[in-house]
Amino acid sequence: MSLLRDPAGLATLIAACATALAGCGDGDPAATGGDTGKLSVATTVAPITSIVAQVGGDRVAITGIVPEGTNSHTFEPKPSVAELLSRVDVLYVNGLQLEEPTKELAKENLKDGAEIVELGTKSIPASEYAYDFSFPKSGGKPNPHLWTHPRYALKYAEIVRDDLSRRAPGDASYFQSNYARFESKVAGFDRAMRASFATIPRARRKLLTYHDAYAYFARDYGWDVIGAIQVSDFEDPTAKEVAGLIDQVSETKVPAIFGSEVFPSPVLEQIGKEAGVEYVDVLRDDDLPGAPGEPQHSWLGLMHFDYVTMTEAMGGDASALKDFEPAAVTPDEAVYPQ
Repeated sequence: MSLLRDPAGLATLIAACATALAGCGDGDPAATGGDTGKLSVATTVAPITSIVAQVGGDRVAITGIVPEGTNSHTFEPKPSVAELLSRVDVLYVNGLQLEEPTKELAKENLKDGAEIVELGTKSIPASEYAYDFSFPKSGGKPNPHLWTHPRYALKYAEIVRDDLSRRAPGDASYFQSNYARFESKVAGFDRAMRASFATIPRARRKLLTYHDAYAYFARDYGWDVIGAIQVSDFEDPTAKEVAGLIDQVSETKVPAIFGSEVFPSPVLEQIGKEAGVEYVDVLRDDDLPGAPGEPQHSWLGLMHFDYVTMTEAMGGDASALKDFEPAAVTPDEAVYPQ
């Protein structure tokens, strides 16, 4: 039967299309949104979008800007993003000099009263900044990847809770309730992480990764970051640096090194072969697992996937982590550009 002759079928099709568009995005954040009567929020990388969504729930319209699988350090927003930024009430960014082009575009286009809130910058004092392989102190930019550490992700959520409550005081108790459930979930995740990591001998908890995204995590969970392939200019390391990493991996006898599913690294693969260790190429630091709307597509799903992967690759028992259910505390209605 033709849908034109079946109004109920046509209505169902229209509703399905609208749901798909709202959940998936199309890489052009400015094409989404609209006047919903809710606070309008823009975010940058997907983990931040997810954290904001866990606090804001269905009381806030959230649109991400940085497409998943994009290098957030070098991302240049499309001119069309300016239109989105002209409509939002607040832009949540990581800060710590991660998203400078987006911040500059926002400064030029935000409406009166709208603000940029740097979650990472507000979460850590300068005395605790990490400087390392990809982020040397001489370059003046600290490692910005706080969100791979649950404690800082929870701090992001706390800042968002307070900021949203100030902007929409009538919904403050709702934001607090979502935050409290998220806090409880993160506490359970932390316990599962520590239980699983304890099954790995301390001497084996050494990370050589595709990208230097785990510095703050390593500090508190008893891991050592021995190197990162993506150096400060985001180019491959020199032949001399590669040779040094091969020697270091061989000497430390780590069972595995870690690459990215999003950014394949022939260099890491070479190091793995020459050092005789497993090359695990599925880690990710800001590309959420699954597709928007799926249960695992969240900050918690991302970190759960990574830390199960690390534990098992290092020969540990990830049972505690696998027994933990990384479910969202509230439905995620944010728009994630792909």
